[in-house]
Amino acid sequence: MEHIKRLLSYTRRALADYDMIRPGDKIAVGVSAGKDSLTLLCALAHLRRFYPVPFEVVAVTVDMGFAGGMDFSGIQKLCDELEVEYHIVPTDIYKVIFEIRKESNPCALCAKMRRGALNNYAKSIGCTTVALGHHFDDVVDTFMLNLFFEGRIGCFQPVTDLSRVGIRVIRPLIYMPERHVKDFARKVELPVIASPCPADKNTQREEMHNLINELDRKNKGLRYRIYGAIQRGEVDGFKPVGGMTGIKDCSPEDE
Repeated sequence: MEHIKRLLSYTRRALADYDMIRPGDKIAVGVSAGKDSLTLLCALAHLRRFYPVPFEVVAVTVDMGFAGGMDFSGIQKLCDELEVEYHIVPTDIYKVIFEIRKESNPCALCAKMRRGALNNYAKSIGCTTVALGHHFDDVVDTFMLNLFFEGRIGCFQPVTDLSRVGIRVIRPLIYMPERHVKDFARKVELPVIASPCPADKNTQREEMHNLINELDRKNKGLRYRIYGAIQRGEVDGFKPVGGMTGIKDCSPEDE
């Protein structure tokens, strides 16, 4: 199954290049119910069976408390099939942001609150590591968002040690282009749940993503060149390792 081989290849390389997993790690995959986090969950669940460094995997969903609730039964079924424990963390994040504070730009605060809930819960159940589903395209989008709107050179890190919380955050999909994530999610029929968030698809991130895609269509390979620049510049822990330059191994000819 070519799509699974591709997923595991991208994931294994990132794990090895950045020493993301330590022996005996218990990893909480932050499952948002979107394609990225569910794809990551599948990758780590499969890899734990033969990866040279032993580790455990659990899945954790932060329930934001949307009106009417969300049905996570499909994710529970997937976790049962993968033999992965599934935890749902109830919160009032939606109420705080949209009803109490009535944030006009809710994304930053929402992300901060979700990360806090996820990290604290992961720590409470004995996890050493939290894995997030940011992929290749997210790296470029985040870098350009910071450049355009904050005037700084920066991105999230492949590996982040949160010493205050006692949790390590890893991003094993940073080499995998979004098109391959979509392809995997479609072929294995992942139980993706559409986001009920009022701000979904109406954010600066979405605008930047669309802008870069449009520029990439006119300037073939632009995303890969930006990614390569991030690595060569060693921005926030990225580095040109394992032959992965952002161009060579993720050729735009593979579209």
